[in-house]
Amino acid sequence: MHLANLYRYPVKGLTPEPLERVILVAGETLPCDRAWAIENGPGRFDPSQPRHLPKIHFLMLMRDERLAALRSNFDDATETLTILRDGKQVARGKLTTPLGRQLIEQFIAAYMKAELRGPPKIVHAEGHSFSDVAAKCVHIVNLASVRELERTLGRPVDPLRFRANLYLDGVAPWAEFGWIDRQIGLGDSTLGVFARTTRCEATNVDPVRGVRDMALPAHLQRTWGHGDFGVYARVITGGEVAIGSPGTLPS
Repeated sequence: MHLANLYRYPVKGLTPEPLERVILVAGETLPCDRAWAIENGPGRFDPSQPRHLPKIHFLMLMRDERLAALRSNFDDATETLTILRDGKQVARGKLTTPLGRQLIEQFIAAYMKAELRGPPKIVHAEGHSFSDVAAKCVHIVNLASVRELERTLGRPVDPLRFRANLYLDGVAPWAEFGWIDRQIGLGDSTLGVFARTTRCEATNVDPVRGVRDMALPAHLQRTWGHGDFGVYARVITGGEVAIGSPGTLPS
C-alpha cells in the first residue's frame, strides 16, 4: 500500500489543491483543510465560539454544483484566495482582511445568485475545520475501490468526486472497510480509522464540468447494499507523508 495522491481543500465546497507532501499533526486535519467556508445567507457560525454545523449552512457541492466549474487557489504566505473561471481570474482577495473577503463574497454573490438564501459570508476560526464530520480527521479513499466502482458502472469515475485527502493504492477493493477501529501506518504517521463515509449527492457532480451526470449513492446501494465509499481516520501519531509513502496494514 502507498499514498498515490494527496489533497487539501482550503475553502469548503471549492476545488482541491494537490500536495506533494505534508506534515500530519496528531489530532488535527491536514493543514488548512476546510479552514474556510462560505455561509449561504444569514448563518449561525460564531468565530468566537466555533462549533460544527451541518454542511447545509454553507455553499457545497451536494446542492450547489456550479461551484465545481470554478478553480481556486489559496496561497498560505499571503493568505490570499484566487478564483478562476474558464481559465481567467474572476476574484482575488486576502481572506484575513475584511476587504479581501468582500472581494470574494461579491463575486460569489453574483455567480451563485440563484442558489443563495442571502448575502454570502466567508467564515473562519483559528483551529476550526468545516469538515462534514465534527471530528478532526483525514478522509481516505482506496483507488482500487474506485476501479471496482468503474467496472460495475462501465464508465470512468474521477476519484476527485469523493473529495478525499489521502488516495491510497496497492490494496484490494473495499479493504478499507476492514480497517474500522484499527490503525494503519502511512509514511511517518499512524492513522486510526473510525468510520465509513456515507456518500451524498455531491459525488454525482462532475468535478471538472460542474454538472450532475451520475447517481453514485444510488448505484452503491443497488450494487452493494450500502451508500458508503471511503473512510475517516484520526491522526494518532504525526509525521510526514508524501506521494509514494508506503503504508502498513493492520495486523
